[in-house]
Amino acid sequence: MEKLKQNEVPTQKIYKDRAIWVGTFLGGPLAAGYLIAENFKAFNETQKAKTTWIIAIIATIIIFGGIFLIPEDVTIPNQIIPLVYTGIAFYCVQHYQGQKINEHINSGGPFYGWWRTIGIGFIAISITLVVIIGVILYTETTGFNEVTKEYGVLKNEIVYEDNIPANEVDKIAESFEKTAFFENTIKKHLYLKKDNSIYEISISCNQYITDDPEAQASFVLLRDEIQKEFPNNKIVFNLVVESLDNIIKRIE
Repeated sequence: MEKLKQNEVPTQKIYKDRAIWVGTFLGGPLAAGYLIAENFKAFNETQKAKTTWIIAIIATIIIFGGIFLIPEDVTIPNQIIPLVYTGIAFYCVQHYQGQKINEHINSGGPFYGWWRTIGIGFIAISITLVVIIGVILYTETTGFNEVTKEYGVLKNEIVYEDNIPANEVDKIAESFEKTAFFENTIKKHLYLKKDNSIYEISISCNQYITDDPEAQASFVLLRDEIQKEFPNNKIVFNLVVESLDNIIKRIE
C-alpha cells in the first residue's frame, strides 16, 4: 500500500516558480498573492493562503503608496521596483513552496499554462491601477479649494483654502493692516494655510531677500507682532520667491 501512495499522481494544478516570477513582474504584489495562495490551496494549506493574501494587499499599499512619496527630483529606473518585489516573491516561493513544487514535478502533477499566468498578471495590475486612479480622483475631489480676498486700496491679496472661515482670514488681514504691512504703496500677496491651531502664511518676496539678512530680520519682527494678535494660535511665516515651493526662509 505504501508503494501505491508514493506513485500517486497529484490532480491539483499548481503554478511553477518561474511562472510566479513572470506573473509577479507583470501584475505586481497582487498577482504574486494570488499565484502563491493558489499553490498553498493545492497543497491543502488554506491558512497560509489567507496569510499570503493579507501580505500581498499590505505590500501593494506600501509599495504603490510609497511611489507617490518619492520626491520628483529623485530618479529611479522604471524596472528597479518591479525587480525588487518580484525577487522577494520568488525568494518566498523557493523558501515556502520550493520543495513541494519539486515533489509535484517529480510526481508528474499538472501545472497551469503560461497564458493563464500572463492573464492573471494583467488582471492584477489592472485592478491595482483602477484602485490607484480612484484614490487620486477621490483625493482631488475632496481637497480644499482656494479662495482669494482683497484688502485695502491696493487690493492686497490673501489666497486661502476654504477650510478656513472667512472671518479668520479677515482677522489675519486686520493684523497685517495694524502693522502697516498692508500699506498703500506696494501690493502684497499672501497665501494662508491652517493646520489645527497653526496659521502658516507664505509671503511673496523679491529675489533680493535671499541675500539680505536685515530684510529677513524685519519679517521676524513682523511675525512676532502678528503672533501677539493670535495668542491661541501659532504663526509661521514662509518667505517665498516666485513659487510657494521655493521657500527662502521659514520663521516660527
